[in-house]
Amino acid sequence: MSALQIHKVLGVGKSEMVHGGPKPRIKTVDPFGKVVSLPPMRILSGIQPSGTLHLGNYFGMMKPALELQTQGEAYYFIANYHSMTSLFDAGQRRQNTLDVALDFLACGLDPKRTVLFRQSDVPEVTELAWLLSTITPMGLLERCHSYKDKLARGLAPSHGLFAYPVLMAADILIYDSNLVPVGRDQKQHVEVTRDIAIKFNQQYGEVFVIPEPQIRDEVAVVPGTDGQKMSKSYGNAIDLFGEEKATRKQIMSLVMDSRTPAEPKPDAEKNVAIQLLKLVAPAAVGQDYEDHLRAGGLGYGDLKKQLFASYWDYFAPARAQRAELAANPDYVEQVLRDGAARARAVARTVLKRARAASGIE
Repeated sequence: MSALQIHKVLGVGKSEMVHGGPKPRIKTVDPFGKVVSLPPMRILSGIQPSGTLHLGNYFGMMKPALELQTQGEAYYFIANYHSMTSLFDAGQRRQNTLDVALDFLACGLDPKRTVLFRQSDVPEVTELAWLLSTITPMGLLERCHSYKDKLARGLAPSHGLFAYPVLMAADILIYDSNLVPVGRDQKQHVEVTRDIAIKFNQQYGEVFVIPEPQIRDEVAVVPGTDGQKMSKSYGNAIDLFGEEKATRKQIMSLVMDSRTPAEPKPDAEKNVAIQLLKLVAPAAVGQDYEDHLRAGGLGYGDLKKQLFASYWDYFAPARAQRAELAANPDYVEQVLRDGAARARAVARTVLKRARAASGIE
């Protein structure tokens, strides 16, 4: 039973996070009034280096992940194996991988507390993916929305695209993950992971921890410049650390309707610029602009200018930190190596458990 499952059973009355050394532990009171110290909750998340990171990546994945650093053992990986299903330039993959590490560190990831690593630096994950694939029903993969969506966007069908959820399951299960923060569009993959883990456990015994997804509904979908979900593949993204002129152009290109500034907009909360402004501006500023748009008299150009100003201010400290990190690539590389060593220590243990249970050793 996982730490999260135990906490659900015993977590009646008071509980608190206590820190005995670098790893946080949960202290809770069981139904009999006894204080129990539980193992730390392990949090797992990953992001593909398939392109430049954007606001959707930050608010949909990075910010929630960074907030979870203090709530358990956080394992965050750069999913370069997964990127091979859509990016075929080896040099670009290497650069993107470095950029993702820079972005995470600049935005506040603490490598002393959090394990940051490249997916490919833990090769055990691909062996586990094979073990899992042997008990994964074809029908389970055929029902996955992401495969159909990627084909609809023009990606050529491949085994990698089809089997993506199995590798993702291996990513999650090989670290005994308790909690997986994901966007709503990725929730199905965690559900598939749970199904695969349960089936493996039924076949070979209690090998895997069953993970739980965590979804923050308020930022589950960040709109892009055209109003659809922000995505590089849609060409509607606002870069996280883009150049000032280019980013201003992206924001000023936000698609608006044809209503004049004087017209009231009773649906102001649905306006793309308002939705984005609420993410990067103080709450009072976002609400003020929404109220003015709803009442009429606010031009879309003025709204976009405020959005850019708020965006630029919001990420100013992170931009400065990123510039310092970019000037010290050896440090970034060492962070990734150290993270891989810590991740492999866990992965080897879990893989050995799976190999033994299934009769491979």
